[in-house]
Amino acid sequence: MTFLKRYLIPRLIQYVLVIWLGITVVFLIPRLTPSDPIMAMIGMMRARGSTLEPGAMDGIIHDLTELYGLEGSWLDQYWAFWGRLFRGDFGVSFFNFPTRVNQLIATAMPWTLGLLLTTTAITTIFGNIIGGLAGYYARKGWSRTLDAVAMVIRPLPYYIFAFALLLLFASTLVFRWFPITGGASLGALPTFTWGYIKDVLWHSALPALSMSVLGGAVVFQTMKLLVQNVNAESFVQYAKLGGVTEDRIVGKYVIRNALLPQITGLALSLGQIFSGALITEIVYGYPGLGMLLYNAIVRADYNLIMGITIFSIVGITTAILVVDLTYPLFDPRVRYY
Repeated sequence: MTFLKRYLIPRLIQYVLVIWLGITVVFLIPRLTPSDPIMAMIGMMRARGSTLEPGAMDGIIHDLTELYGLEGSWLDQYWAFWGRLFRGDFGVSFFNFPTRVNQLIATAMPWTLGLLLTTTAITTIFGNIIGGLAGYYARKGWSRTLDAVAMVIRPLPYYIFAFALLLLFASTLVFRWFPITGGASLGALPTFTWGYIKDVLWHSALPALSMSVLGGAVVFQTMKLLVQNVNAESFVQYAKLGGVTEDRIVGKYVIRNALLPQITGLALSLGQIFSGALITEIVYGYPGLGMLLYNAIVRADYNLIMGITIFSIVGITTAILVVDLTYPLFDPRVRYY
């Protein structure tokens, strides 16, 4: 009962409030933009040579406004929006009519999840291990070299580093090892075969490398500093004086204790990691949520923007909640009450 009152219920309330506030902001922001998606669609119809009479145009505008949930005041739209949301219906995409937003997101989601989960696992595992060893052996030459490289790479924005890799390994006359854009070869049919899987891995190599190097530099430097602080603690010095082997000290005492703040840091950085994945996808033309969101913003596709953003808000908030609830399992000093 104490666990429910003092730990679980307050965090669940906070979880619901964050999602509600985030979704409300997502609902308001597109409607504050000067672009009108209905008039933009009418403009596209005219650009294609369609001639509409004034009466027919008014009818089309009314039908599109009702179809896309833009009828009535903002309050009416807000209640209707939550009604569709609880039914799991994000409506129809403006510029991919009549495809529904759910279908577009379902198509793009596996690409983003595959890239995001893979790079996050790589940066977390290798960044912490290498950073921990570099922090413990801080006076070694290789440790100082890695730290210098990380200091140069870490401040770079995702899109700058992605462009640099693109120019170096895909667009120059010397190195054309990887494709410039796309998630698979043009015309390739999605099949569970080694040929298609190899093609997808080949196309995702540069996006994954871009995110892994930048994210790994952050994890590396953070872990290096944490290990140096833990290494100066009295219990580590006592273990050294007590004749405990150095391998045991590094693995059981130093790195294990330094990992605890990294778990919290991972939860706090999930939003940054997700936004970095979206930016990287735009640079490489990767067919994930990032490219889909970019096209939705350019075309003022309200429903698609809201659908993608809501998925990201719920996903990131849920991941943070899971980390928060499971953190006492990693650190026995933390209790639920």
